[in-house]
Amino acid sequence: MHEMFMQLIAWYQHSLDKGGYWLVALLMAIESSIVPLPSELVIPFAAHLAHTQGKMTVAGVVIAGALGSWVGATVMYWASRLAGRPLVMRYGGYVFIPPEKVAAAERWAANYGPFGIFFSRLLPVVRHLIGIPAGIVRMDFRLYSLYTLIGSTLWCAVLAWIGIKAGQDEALMRGELHRITLWVAGAFVVLGAMYYLFVHRQMKAEKK
Repeated sequence: MHEMFMQLIAWYQHSLDKGGYWLVALLMAIESSIVPLPSELVIPFAAHLAHTQGKMTVAGVVIAGALGSWVGATVMYWASRLAGRPLVMRYGGYVFIPPEKVAAAERWAANYGPFGIFFSRLLPVVRHLIGIPAGIVRMDFRLYSLYTLIGSTLWCAVLAWIGIKAGQDEALMRGELHRITLWVAGAFVVLGAMYYLFVHRQMKAEKK
């Protein structure tokens, strides 16, 4: 575990040295599309490096992350809008979006309305799916973009703050197993609670 953690950090640091903001934006675009790449892995370490090394700025990392999220979310929106619900439901499973996930995202969006676009940027699972129902119902793209950018900026700012605080944990940066476990467990508890309270319960209630 320790060796894998250190190798991952070394690889990402090397990649960020070369790719900088563009890499952050690209990874966040992927995270907001069909591939659920965790933003919790992308932004915090980039913010930590920006805070300690100065090759990037923390604000730049947040902006790059938010813009990347908008790009990925925009792709999902227009793909769903142009394809239409029948095509998405039929073929979405081939690109990691099975019909049950589409239906669940539609139920969630119907319950929370336009504000759900903003709120979804702060939640696991829903984050990379919300563009599908928004595109299918042809939500005003300017409104969709605004809520996406605001929510993504806030989420990236929170993750950047966590990255800076985590970077001050010397035991974690040395890759000590107990500190890694503590941070990972904490992240699972917070994200799991958010998912259960705002996603799982809502989707389960709507199905009844």
